[in-house]
Amino acid sequence: MQRGRLKAGYQGSYLDVGGKRVHYLHAGTGRPIVLIHGLVGSSANWVRSIEALARHRSVYAIDLVNMGKSQRVENLDPRLEATADRVAAVMDALGIPDADVAGHSHGGAVALMLAARHPDRVRSLMLFAPANPFSSVTDFIVRMYCTPWGSWAATLVPYLPNSMQRIGLERMYGDPSCIPADCLETYMEGLRVPGTIRHVMAIVRGWFVDMAQLEKALSRVAEVPTLLVWGDRDRAVSLESGWQLKQRLRELEMVVVPGAGHVVFEEMPDEANRIMVDWLLRGSTATSRAIAPGRYQRKEPRAGRTTTAVAMRRLSPRT
Repeated sequence: MQRGRLKAGYQGSYLDVGGKRVHYLHAGTGRPIVLIHGLVGSSANWVRSIEALARHRSVYAIDLVNMGKSQRVENLDPRLEATADRVAAVMDALGIPDADVAGHSHGGAVALMLAARHPDRVRSLMLFAPANPFSSVTDFIVRMYCTPWGSWAATLVPYLPNSMQRIGLERMYGDPSCIPADCLETYMEGLRVPGTIRHVMAIVRGWFVDMAQLEKALSRVAEVPTLLVWGDRDRAVSLESGWQLKQRLRELEMVVVPGAGHVVFEEMPDEANRIMVDWLLRGSTATSRAIAPGRYQRKEPRAGRTTTAVAMRRLSPRT
């Protein structure tokens, strides 16, 4: 294991996992929580949450293999099941028997599959707009990128002018003025590493097969205490798909954040941190604390409508 320098309350380190060099950020002590980034992201996406979480937990934000600062491996199995198994291997290497697991977007799907394939390793799930079989809003884009022209266009994305890259990033935010100053470059830096785009495209080509596998696996996750967090302006994974997940994940609590887009923990870090910390603390205290009384409507949406915010089935994670 190789440790880097301490920065902003967390430390970047590397470790060997089955012959692959994996980078992660760590801070805090106590019960572990593992953070899994989205499809084109990295551990750096979580830096605005690490300090808040580290006051209560031992936090590990990992770079999946072929992403962030982790090693690029040619012909790595891109499937959701294989990615989940690699996360379990990272936990083994870190000496983490079980953890609360947070995931965003594709990382949320990885977290769900991790819980399905390694149920003893996941105490609870905190999922930010997880990719799931019931969201079809990006199906057209997925199919487009699977074409020869789309695959070629994807290789150009990291090298387009900043103004064009920013257009895509703004679609991920409910309020583009909330985009952190270093956010765009953080994404592009990882995507420019040779092999990254090729791996991302391999994931995209298997997207519909992965989602079908995930749908079959959901029954094995139904009893895992799960927190869903969605922005009501999410354009990447439909809020409506969260209600479909509700039907299959019985131990579920859902919070919809008004005005937020797809990356709630980057766009509104204080709000996201408060929601996560509340969820985690209610797993280790005798009494439950309400989440900002009066801010969230506790009701399901009427047909064709979406509530501005909702908390469903207030349940605590495993103690």
